[in-house]
Amino acid sequence: MELFKTMDEREHEQVVFFHCKHSGLKAIVAIHDTTLGPALGGLRMYNYKSEEEALRDVLRLSRSMTYKAAVAGLNLGGGKAVLIGDPQKDKSESLFRALGRFIGSLGGRYITAEDVGTSVEDMDYIYAETDRVVGVHEVHGGSGDPSRFTAYGTLQGIRACLMKKYGHADIAKMSYAVQGVGHVGRHLVDMLREEGAKVFVADINDAAVQDVVSELGAEAVPLDDIYDTDADVFAPCAMGGAINEETIPRLKCSIVAGSANNQLDTDECGTVLEKKGILYAPDYAINAGGLMNVAIELQGYDRKRAIMMVKTIYHIIGNIFQIADRDGIPSWQAADRLAQERINAIAATKIPYTKRFKDRLDGRKPHTTAIS
Repeated sequence: MELFKTMDEREHEQVVFFHCKHSGLKAIVAIHDTTLGPALGGLRMYNYKSEEEALRDVLRLSRSMTYKAAVAGLNLGGGKAVLIGDPQKDKSESLFRALGRFIGSLGGRYITAEDVGTSVEDMDYIYAETDRVVGVHEVHGGSGDPSRFTAYGTLQGIRACLMKKYGHADIAKMSYAVQGVGHVGRHLVDMLREEGAKVFVADINDAAVQDVVSELGAEAVPLDDIYDTDADVFAPCAMGGAINEETIPRLKCSIVAGSANNQLDTDECGTVLEKKGILYAPDYAINAGGLMNVAIELQGYDRKRAIMMVKTIYHIIGNIFQIADRDGIPSWQAADRLAQERINAIAATKIPYTKRFKDRLDGRKPHTTAIS
């Protein structure tokens, strides 16, 4: 990869590599855009096959976070962190505290949170070194695990898809194929079953599948067969790239709406879905519930406010479909357009020369952005 060329093409502001020999830390933080505010994005821990694979992942994810915050109406930019390692074997207090020190050194430009492979306990270790972390334990004024809010937001997005496709938002009338029943996927299955829906599930973790089958009444299908399941809605809730040139021809659903990041292997895959008559809920819009929830911690956490905010995902997804119809473009492109229009509008209001900026040039007390 030509790093600077890639950063220029994707308009990233900053990519930072962190290494600590004693703790074994190998991490990358990518800050995509801070026009709307400091970059907020989760910390993913994954046993990547190569450092280049980790870099590609963090660049894609951080860009999605910019658009996610923008369409969600948050005053935050987009960033992401990846930690190279096996989350089942390589975690330690020193690892996360070392990363916390490094995140603190970024001067508030990046705020981290829980993501795939990390937990509230890991965030608490980071919190011991820096306050640039959300999703921490309630005793620290945090909101804890955001996965249920991500699932709840995904459910609202599914309702919007049903309304667009079928003219109703009755979850129980439809069937669902959920790929991945980790933290978010399991919560989504729980919510779908509470509505009385038929749910098929698949996951690389057999024990997790058996758990949702026995406790929630879902029906298990073999891992690779989830694409062929005769369900109305396909909900990718695992790793990215589930929608690709090999899987699209196998889909029997009429809607793709799930919580996973980077569901489309390429943007063109979203266009192909559109041509096949499959409605697609753009991933970074439908899965914004977790981000909305932890963002409230920056003003003082309030659960009722979080629930009310996450419910707006129904209207956000509906708005994206309206833009797609208005402009004659696929939904993935409509979501990008909605995000970019907001970023450009706010960027245009920035005053390039202010007294505070002049003070910095004069060598006076430097200005720091307060997060309250």
